[in-house]
Amino acid sequence: MNKYLLPIFAVLVGALIVFVLKQKKGLFTRLLLSFSGAFLLALTLFDLLPEVYHHLEAKQTGLYIMFGILLQIILEFFSKGAEHGHIHIHKNNTNFPWLLFISLCIHSFLEGFPIHQHNDMVYGVLIHKIPIATLITSFLVQSNYSKMQIAGFLIFFAIMTPLGTFISNNTSIAEHYIYVINAVVIGIFFHISTIILFESSEGHKFNMSKLLAILFGVAIAYII
Repeated sequence: MNKYLLPIFAVLVGALIVFVLKQKKGLFTRLLLSFSGAFLLALTLFDLLPEVYHHLEAKQTGLYIMFGILLQIILEFFSKGAEHGHIHIHKNNTNFPWLLFISLCIHSFLEGFPIHQHNDMVYGVLIHKIPIATLITSFLVQSNYSKMQIAGFLIFFAIMTPLGTFISNNTSIAEHYIYVINAVVIGIFFHISTIILFESSEGHKFNMSKLLAILFGVAIAYII
């Protein structure tokens, strides 16, 4: 059950950070983003990548991973990099951000596929979604969208990952192509996590606190 509830819980926590703690893109969020990028990358390397290479031919696996990287680049053309913390606020814009919504939902749906009952990818997605949900909620609030629009955006964003997990665990089509899809998701995770790590501080410089957050993320991923 945790594989379905934890991604939803992550979005809820991200929203509460904005509404209750009044935190936006402060030091805590930036450090959590750095930690999440390192944690997600390490889990992908330690758990997901070896599994995919074990079940697929090596060169094809590389092709699928490359496709995932390119797919994420295309999604970011519409989301403007919201998946890794780049959200631009337009306070006078009242039109619903459909391109941002659709691209984030596609990304969120796909990242649910590697999550199974007995693997740890759900924790990587959990840690990744908290700072992203915080930044998205902050963007929606500061852009003066209605409460109904904000609630609808966050609800659909929250349920897309469990939907991907449900399909990957309960359909014959997903079972047949699961490792292909997981290889594509690896490419998505690679792109997002490396962008977070290389752009986690201004001027592409890592200060000590962010370096420690990154090392801590890798260490926790290795331990679990």
